[in-house]
Amino acid sequence: MEIGKILSCVDHTLLLQTSTWEEIKEILDDGIKYNCASACIPPSFVKRAKEYVDDKLQICTVIGFPNGYSTTSVKIFETKDAIASGADEIDMVINIGDLKDKRYDDILNEIKLIKTACGDKILKVIIETCLLTKEEKIKMCQIVSESKADYIKTSTGFSKSGATKEDIKLFSEHIAPNIKMKAAGGISSLDDAIDYIELGCSRLGTSRIVKIVKSNEQNKSISNDSTY
Repeated sequence: MEIGKILSCVDHTLLLQTSTWEEIKEILDDGIKYNCASACIPPSFVKRAKEYVDDKLQICTVIGFPNGYSTTSVKIFETKDAIASGADEIDMVINIGDLKDKRYDDILNEIKLIKTACGDKILKVIIETCLLTKEEKIKMCQIVSESKADYIKTSTGFSKSGATKEDIKLFSEHIAPNIKMKAAGGISSLDDAIDYIELGCSRLGTSRIVKIVKSNEQNKSISNDSTY
């Protein structure tokens, strides 16, 4: 698989609590240079980032992140604020406790309300697969399909573990045809990225793929410049 195809699926991500504007700018510069799908960054940087990239890169941010237990009204406010600041894509975290309590209508209603707040912007629904049973994952495939969100996403990257190929296979068996898949958390090699894309993911949440490509370019440059 061509590197360009892999990079075009990458939401180049930096969501650490310690992230600085200089680090965010590097993510944005790399996202533009390597034609990534988007840069996924904290909400507080969205306005500056949108102005900085000048529409050369889609800006993605997170809502109810990483725990998902904010009230629905807070998540809606976050969403509207992010979009007003220039966000092109929203990655929201579900209320996992509600799922455990089988409050399925509440989860569906929340996603629908946030999708409405998104307007024509892309909405990805993070279900944090590492905390769920197989039955809960299947139920969330059904709920996300009914909600009219754009994507189901595996993970925040801030919990016990991230994406697995088994979960993506499970998603593909239970989501509606119009729902896309995003794998996030623990995607650490080009082989991982290729596997997830071949399993049907159209987005990958990761910072490592761009780092690998940059490192490979630097190593090639050093090799070409070497004399013996």
